[in-house]
Amino acid sequence: MTDPVFFAPSRRYTAGEVATLTGSVLVDSGHSDISIGALAPASEGGENALVFVDGKRNSLLMPSLRAAAVLCPVEFAGKAPAGVAVLTHPRPQQAFALVGRLLFPTAATPGPMTAETGVSPHAHIDPTAYVEAGAVIEAGVVIGPGASVGSGTVIAPNAVIGQSCQIGRDGYVGPGASIQYALIGNRVIIHGGARIGQDGFGFVGGAKGPERVPQIGRVVIQDDVEIGSNTTVDRGAMSDTIIGQGTKIDNLVQIAHNVRIGRNCIIAGLSGISGSVVVGDNVTMGGGVGLADHLTIGSGAKLAARSGFMSNVPAGEIWGGYPAQPMAEAMREIAMLRTMARARKQGKGNG
Repeated sequence: MTDPVFFAPSRRYTAGEVATLTGSVLVDSGHSDISIGALAPASEGGENALVFVDGKRNSLLMPSLRAAAVLCPVEFAGKAPAGVAVLTHPRPQQAFALVGRLLFPTAATPGPMTAETGVSPHAHIDPTAYVEAGAVIEAGVVIGPGASVGSGTVIAPNAVIGQSCQIGRDGYVGPGASIQYALIGNRVIIHGGARIGQDGFGFVGGAKGPERVPQIGRVVIQDDVEIGSNTTVDRGAMSDTIIGQGTKIDNLVQIAHNVRIGRNCIIAGLSGISGSVVVGDNVTMGGGVGLADHLTIGSGAKLAARSGFMSNVPAGEIWGGYPAQPMAEAMREIAMLRTMARARKQGKGNG
């Protein structure tokens, strides 16, 4: 539920305003003045809450809704209780998310953790660093020589920005994060504890054991990227590690040196991407995906959770399993194994 101690609504919106802002259709214009001041799941609702219902299975929730308003597909509109403002939209969850960003902007974009504005007197900023007017640098931050931070960006307590790093405008670097050897674009969100630009895992066999290969590349993070807590992005060995515009990366993801990730990808938590992998645009990776080094993942591919990849994936295909293969083949193999197991259990197998 929404706790006003942590997330107070920016203001209330009427159902009519929500319809205009989201491009929804308000089924009954008499409900246009219904007030909305909270968000809730459809199974819970609330007196002033906006909920959404999507998918045939969830349509069963419609008759028992307790809410001020509901976003739903047009075919569900007639199932809502009297008095609930019904807003129809082809993508109810997307419209719901838009309203959420308007109602609770601090939940959508992290802000300062303290009441400080500007540069805290308790931050350590090298005299050669440049902090643009309008940036917020909180207590305990360290900014190294020649680094720069753009206007509107918040650097949270105890974050470290290394020498010559550049961070664009209207971004966020969370508490305890560290950034080195990196160029970062505008509106980039890096959550607490993330590590950007540390050594890639580069070693070569030597007479006395593994010897380090110097990692002299950079990390380049383009505009509108989001990187989750405790995720690591290694700098390149000799070329750059690159994360493309609009890509969203979950918590606890490992991205190795020289990896190149395209635009608008989604990478779920606990995934690991080995060195020199190339990922195309609009790729989706489920949680716990593992990619061997030097692979190419084609644009638009979908990688199932907990799958292990040892070969390239063509553009637009859905793969899964361990080792991963086209999903249709993986499912056929699973079905065959189940059939064989059942037959053996019933004494019909061949031993």
